[in-house]
Amino acid sequence: MSDGGASGVKVALLQMTSGIDPLANAATMVGAVKRAAGEGAAMLFTPEMSGLIDRDRKRGSAHVVPEDQSPVLAAVREAAAKAGLWVHIGSLGVQVDGELWANRAFVIDPAGAIAARYDKIHMFDVDLATGESWRESAAYRPGEQVVTVDCPVGKLGLAICYDIRFPALFEELERQRCDAIAIPAAFTVPTGKAHWHLMQRARAVEASAFVISAAQVGHHEDGRETYGHSLVIDPWGDVVLDMGGERAGLGFAEIDLARIAEVRRQLPSLANKREIPRSRGS
Repeated sequence: MSDGGASGVKVALLQMTSGIDPLANAATMVGAVKRAAGEGAAMLFTPEMSGLIDRDRKRGSAHVVPEDQSPVLAAVREAAAKAGLWVHIGSLGVQVDGELWANRAFVIDPAGAIAARYDKIHMFDVDLATGESWRESAAYRPGEQVVTVDCPVGKLGLAICYDIRFPALFEELERQRCDAIAIPAAFTVPTGKAHWHLMQRARAVEASAFVISAAQVGHHEDGRETYGHSLVIDPWGDVVLDMGGERAGLGFAEIDLARIAEVRRQLPSLANKREIPRSRGS
């Protein structure tokens, strides 16, 4: 599975600059599957909205289809099966309810089957000081389920981008004793500079788990800019991999599963955690 010893799992992260052509994005992902498998990775992680980034909803809507009609999902499933590789698709936009979409993550097993799905729960509805305005809820239906899946990195909890700011989701993943949490993203540059590393490291420390976060990077065809810095953080909060904010590409990191138990023995915060009583008011 990897060359890092009995407890080591080699993973690959694809940092992308996804554009408005799903077939071109799919080709990038398929190429990454082949290379990741060829270099001995057990699992590949891709960013949020890997298959399409297009802020022009009218233009992009032609490519947002039900998951069983998605050419991107079909291409990655076929590539995963050919390579015998686990793949976490950070997310794709899929049609779920009339004109509404879901921002949906997929975990694909080495046979090409869908092992898990997760719909992003928290919608990115913000007005930034830079003048950027985003209304994800105008197009997307929020998810309602916390999702974990067993895979080469142990029990993997699923989250997407803006979810990182809402502790309740991660408290539930902590309660389920996840070994790793995936937080794929398309972070804006202003929020990325301010909070990306800080919050990724905090989530790893809180859960005493690895955090694996493939990210979008650079200037996209639709005019937006994303922060990059795909990360792997270990349970102590140390940065194992940082792919920087300059370019797309494929990075590799070693997940030492023994490190999880080591940190939890040294600092047993999960075992020591207590329910906080609700305030009765003043």
